[in-house]
Amino acid sequence: MLKISKESEFALQQLSKLHPKRIDLSLERVFRLLERLSNPEKNLPPVVHIAGTNGKGSVLAHLQAIIVAAGYKVHSYTSPHLVRFNERIQVAGKNISDSALASLIKECKEANAGEPITFFEFTTVAAILKFSRVSADIVLLETGLGGRLDATNVIEKPLLSIITPISLDHQQFLGESIEQISFEKAGILKSGTLCIVGPQPPEALEVIQEQAKKIGARLARFGIEWSYQKGKLPPSALPGEHQRINSLTAIIAANYLKHMVIRHEDILIGLKTVNWPARIQRLARGALVDLLPEGWELWLDGGHNEAAGKVLSVHATKCWSERPLHLIVGMLNSKHAGNFLSPLSSQVKRLWAIPIPEEENSLTASELTYTARTVGFSQVKESSTVLNALRAIIKSEKKCARVLICGSLYLAGTVLKSNS
Repeated sequence: MLKISKESEFALQQLSKLHPKRIDLSLERVFRLLERLSNPEKNLPPVVHIAGTNGKGSVLAHLQAIIVAAGYKVHSYTSPHLVRFNERIQVAGKNISDSALASLIKECKEANAGEPITFFEFTTVAAILKFSRVSADIVLLETGLGGRLDATNVIEKPLLSIITPISLDHQQFLGESIEQISFEKAGILKSGTLCIVGPQPPEALEVIQEQAKKIGARLARFGIEWSYQKGKLPPSALPGEHQRINSLTAIIAANYLKHMVIRHEDILIGLKTVNWPARIQRLARGALVDLLPEGWELWLDGGHNEAAGKVLSVHATKCWSERPLHLIVGMLNSKHAGNFLSPLSSQVKRLWAIPIPEEENSLTASELTYTARTVGFSQVKESSTVLNALRAIIKSEKKCARVLICGSLYLAGTVLKSNS
């Protein structure tokens, strides 16, 4: 995998120095920089804005694959990246080039003139500026955190909004309750704009409905305006029962893109070709895979909250019960590790706790070990790296086994780099 150019890497590193905080939710700085750049957010192709706790990236990936299969050009903005920053900004379906990224950063930095702005706010503005200058049929914007005060929430009249399932995550920024978090996510609703609402806890749906009524947004709600019947949906290339809901959400959204002609065949092709790494992804080849004995499997998932833990638990029960399952886990200290791990305790033979490489906010292996034991894991070991944990598993396990590396998208990115 090619690394980002030194010029772009240095420029990106400098951006983190423009604001003392990594996250500081506000729209004031974003609108200030957009205005200095002549308001590119007002000159975009039609925009689909996506928020939610889990599944928003997968819904975006499915929707993008469907639209591309229909022959249209798509800009997309997602976060975080896994291997290269360029993944975040896709221009007409391709990762932004190093030269274009460096030029964009320079232009936006000059316009910002040293004013305080967070890394995510700056890069969001840069993406919007690029999208305003390159022809495409649609823009897909994924929120970074929350919605109401997220840097992507600057589009006055999106074509469509989507809110995927809401659960507890990022409580230190969004609030401790589902109701508080839902209020923040519902901040992407706009008057007169339709919002596709995925499956929600009752308390989340109530908040979304209240906010929609207050501002005059229209809703298409799972279980009310649309639903899911087992056996009636074409399979997605992304594994997991939860991806059925994500793919269906994308299909429902595609049906509301009235400026496009999307056929049933386009939907089928999109579901077959969709790609979204580190979401119950089997690593079929690479340096780490080559270490495994014949017949073993190596899987990767970036989920890190309670809902993600439950998804993995369901998948393990349904699809992975025929052989021993080992977990290699690394997590950020801002996450509720116990909530993520608890659903998995009964399916796992042994958990291997590791720190996330080069991540100052990582939980230590000993912290993870303590948490894992408190939520029901009886077999827990510590290791310094994924590679060392994998070697230890191979040495200790006598049966044909399955290994799942999980707990963080940042960890997933380092694994993809190591395996390339």
